[in-house]
Amino acid sequence: MSLTDVTVVEFAGLGPAPFAGMVLAGLGANVIRIDRPGGPPIPDPMGGALGRGKRSIALDLKHPEAATVAIRIVRGSDILLEGFRPGVMERLGLGPDECLAANPRLVYGRMTGWGSEGPYASMAGHDINFIGITGALHAIGGEERSVPPLNLVGDGGGALFLVAGVLAALHDRDRSGGTVVHSAIVDGATALMGPFYEMAVLGLWQDRRDANLLDGAAPCYTTYATLDGKAMAVGALEPHFYAALLQGLGLDPADLPGQYDQPRWPELRAALASVFATRTRDEWAEIFEGTDACTTPVLSMSEAPDHPQNADRGAFVGPVNHRLPKPTPHVGSNPGPVLEPAHEPGADSAGILAEFGFSPEECGRLFEQGAVS
Repeated sequence: MSLTDVTVVEFAGLGPAPFAGMVLAGLGANVIRIDRPGGPPIPDPMGGALGRGKRSIALDLKHPEAATVAIRIVRGSDILLEGFRPGVMERLGLGPDECLAANPRLVYGRMTGWGSEGPYASMAGHDINFIGITGALHAIGGEERSVPPLNLVGDGGGALFLVAGVLAALHDRDRSGGTVVHSAIVDGATALMGPFYEMAVLGLWQDRRDANLLDGAAPCYTTYATLDGKAMAVGALEPHFYAALLQGLGLDPADLPGQYDQPRWPELRAALASVFATRTRDEWAEIFEGTDACTTPVLSMSEAPDHPQNADRGAFVGPVNHRLPKPTPHVGSNPGPVLEPAHEPGADSAGILAEFGFSPEECGRLFEQGAVS
């Protein structure tokens, strides 16, 4: 499977829409990013990672000629990605009506935070705000306070919803034509919470932190500090995995509270913690390697790229001083392309204009007018 015959035009922004564009680039798509002249008004610390595999044209979308340029690019593209607040693309003359009129086969992918309807639709927000209304943020953290799970849950969930949606629409467009795919960060995060809402309905999940099987409260699904101040991750949920954990720790289950005896979880956790504290993380990793104890080291970001499992699978790419996670799944035996580093805003403007049929005279005029830079 490859998207080498698919062209994506991405309007530069923050968060999940650029993530979606990077995933599509990793699957082989020709991704063209429309940047502001000079780049974003505030430097984007994630731009280097999320800009991989994309070429850049810088358009001043407030210039009257710029929208015409963008429409010509859209006319020759398959997918459009944008992540602005509702109404922004319409005010620029680049909303779904204009773009689908120019290209009836276009898949128009919209990424918003709150969705396009409701009292919050036009409000600003970031990942922490979006997941705050889904139940996800409330469920993550210690007993005393919620802890933001980086910006993985909202932005990641929204981005992958968007990728799935645009690929489904692309697959269907020979029958149905172009369409608008709308993904919201709150939608992706809410969907990820689905199993936990189901567990709550079944009486298997308490609506409070640090009290459930998968939120760190259970001794068989949590982390433990080691002698050297590092940690091990334990996910020994099933009884046979838990038995392998106790065997590795040298503990007799007859001397311990039951695995699922919830009132005695603090006692059981203290017993396991006291043993983990007697060896270093790497010593425990060696003991549990190759077992079914579901017990593995907790690695720092500087350590993760060198772990044998990650190295063997090529999970990180790039030079040693700038390794980044590979953004795409393995598809068959094809490891996928190695994405080029992010291009500076406007680095490919002239080449992209020529690719979409602009004459040298048109290019010169657009650069001279400042519509393109």
